[in-house]
Amino acid sequence: MAERSTAAVDVADNSGDKPLTAQADQSTADGVVTNREQDTDSDEAQGSGGAERPGKASPPELHSGHKLARRYRLEECVTRLDGFSSWRAVDEKLRRAVGVHILPADHTRARSVLAAARSSALLGDPRFVQVLDAVEENDLVYVVHEWLPDATELTALLAAGPLEPHDAYQMVSQIASAMAAAHREGLAHLRLNPNAVLRTSSGQWRIRGLAVNAALRGVTTDKPQRTDTEAIGALLYAALTQRWPYENDAYGLSGLPKDIGLIAPDQVRAGVHRGLSELSMRALVNDGATASRHEAACATPEELVKAIGEMPRIRPPEPAFTAPPEYQRTTYQQGTYGRPAPHPGVTQQVPTAPPPLQSRTGKALKWAVSALLIAALGLGSWQLADALMDQSQSDDTNQTQTTEDGDKNSAAPKPVTTLKIHDAAEYYPDGKPQHPEDAKLTYDDDSSTYWRSYSFDGGPVLAPFKKGVGIVYDLGSAKSVSVASIGLHYSGSYTAVSLYAADSLSSSAPLTSMTKIAGAQTSGQELKISAKTPVKTRYVLVWITAAPRSGQDEYSREGYKQAITDVKFTG
Repeated sequence: MAERSTAAVDVADNSGDKPLTAQADQSTADGVVTNREQDTDSDEAQGSGGAERPGKASPPELHSGHKLARRYRLEECVTRLDGFSSWRAVDEKLRRAVGVHILPADHTRARSVLAAARSSALLGDPRFVQVLDAVEENDLVYVVHEWLPDATELTALLAAGPLEPHDAYQMVSQIASAMAAAHREGLAHLRLNPNAVLRTSSGQWRIRGLAVNAALRGVTTDKPQRTDTEAIGALLYAALTQRWPYENDAYGLSGLPKDIGLIAPDQVRAGVHRGLSELSMRALVNDGATASRHEAACATPEELVKAIGEMPRIRPPEPAFTAPPEYQRTTYQQGTYGRPAPHPGVTQQVPTAPPPLQSRTGKALKWAVSALLIAALGLGSWQLADALMDQSQSDDTNQTQTTEDGDKNSAAPKPVTTLKIHDAAEYYPDGKPQHPEDAKLTYDDDSSTYWRSYSFDGGPVLAPFKKGVGIVYDLGSAKSVSVASIGLHYSGSYTAVSLYAADSLSSSAPLTSMTKIAGAQTSGQELKISAKTPVKTRYVLVWITAAPRSGQDEYSREGYKQAITDVKFTG
C-alpha cells in the first residue's frame, strides 16, 4: 500500500503521446453494462496507440455463485474481455453489493493491475469509486471496488439529451477538482470517458476506474495530465452538445461531421453557454485544436480548475411556478342548491337577501354590542389617564437624576456590520491538506456547497492524530472582528471551533504565532462564537479541533468529520 507514488507512474507513463480520449473507448464494466456489444471491442480496435497486448492467459473458469476469499459471491458477469472479467458481486460479510475485476495471476497485466489498485486505494478520495480490496490468491488476482446502485452513467444521461448549463458546470467542476487532486498524488486515469463518470441520486459526480481501468487495458502514455485534461474537455463538449468531439461515433453519441475539424460547442448547437463552450475548447488542445478566442490552453487538471474558478458562477435554474387554477364558484355558492336547474334561454331573477339584523333578536343584539363597546372605551380612557398621572409624578421626582444621566445614556449603540470575505485558504501546518480547492465554497452564500475534512478514526477530539483542521479568511483590510457565525454540515456530539487572528493566508504559519480571539462548541449545525472584546485583524483562522461522528455519505466514509457550509464575520 506504500507504493502509491511509483505504482501510478508505472501504470500511466510509458507510451506515445497520442491522445487516448480521442478514440471511442469502451466501458471497463465498473457498473451494469446496458449494451453488451460495447465491451467486446478491444483497445486495439479503438486505436489506443501504445496499449499492451494481453498474454496467453485465459480467463479463469468462474460462474455465478462462486466465492472469493469465502466472502465475495459472484452474481453476474458484466464484462469478459482481454483475459479479464468483471462481475457484480455481494460482500457477504458486510451485506453489500460490490464490483470485482478478476485476472489470472500469470496474466501479463496482473502485476500492474495490483499496483494501480493499491495506489488508488491509498488516495481515499470519496469523489472516486473506492477500491476496497486488491488480492492475489489461488492463481487469481482480483480487485474489489464500490458498487453504486443509485448512480447513473453520463452515457445514459446524454442519451436523453444535453445537460443543462448548471448541471454541465457542476460536472466539469467536480470532475476537474477530483482529477487535480489525483494527479497531485501521482495518479492518472487515462480512460476518462462517459462510461467512467457517474451522477448519484443526490446530484454528486463520481469517477470510477482511477488507474485501474487503464491497467486492465494496458493503456499508458507519457503525458498523463494532458490526456486526462483533454478527456475532461471531451466530457464537457459532449454534455453541452450531445455530440462526441471527434469524427468517430462513440458512447451512443454521433461524432462531428468529417473534414471540418473541431468547432466550438456553441457553433454545433444553439443556446450553448458561451463560457462553458470556451472552457471545453481550452481543454481540447490536441490534434491542432486551439483554445477559443485566443485564451490560454489548459494542459493540466490544475489549470482547468483555475480556469473554472475564474468563470462567473452558473446558478441553478429557478424552479418553475405553476399558477393555481382560476377560482370557480360552485353551484351551491351560487344559491341554486335544492332548486331545479334553469332551462336554457330562461333568465331567472335572483332573490334579494334581506338587510342583516332587521329582526327583533337582531336589534337586541346590536344594542348589546353597542353597550359593551361604550363600557370598554370608558374603562380604557380611565386607565390611560391614571397611567399618565403616575408618569408625571415619576418625572417630577427623578428630574435631577435624569438630567445628570442623560448624556451618559443618550449615545446610540454602535451598529453591527457584516464583514466581507475577499479570499480564503485552507490551513494545514502539518503539510497534510483536506480539500483546499473547496475553501471558497464556505462564503459563496450557497448552503448546499461546503468544504469538508476527511474522516478520522479517533474523536471527537482530533488530536493527537491531527491537531486540527481549518480555513484562514482574508477580510481585505484590518477590521474589528467580534462575532463569527459558522454553518456546519454534520451534527452530533460534538464540534469545537476556535478563532485566531492570523498574519497572512499562509497554510503553514505556526499556531503559536497567532492571537486567539474566542472559542465555542456545539452539537448542532450552527455555531456562534463571540469575542469578549473585538479584535482588529485582516486574517481570521477558523480552527476545528473536535468533530462529531457521522455515517458514510456520498463523499466520505464513516468517522469523525466536519464540513463548513457558510461563514460570516461581524464587527
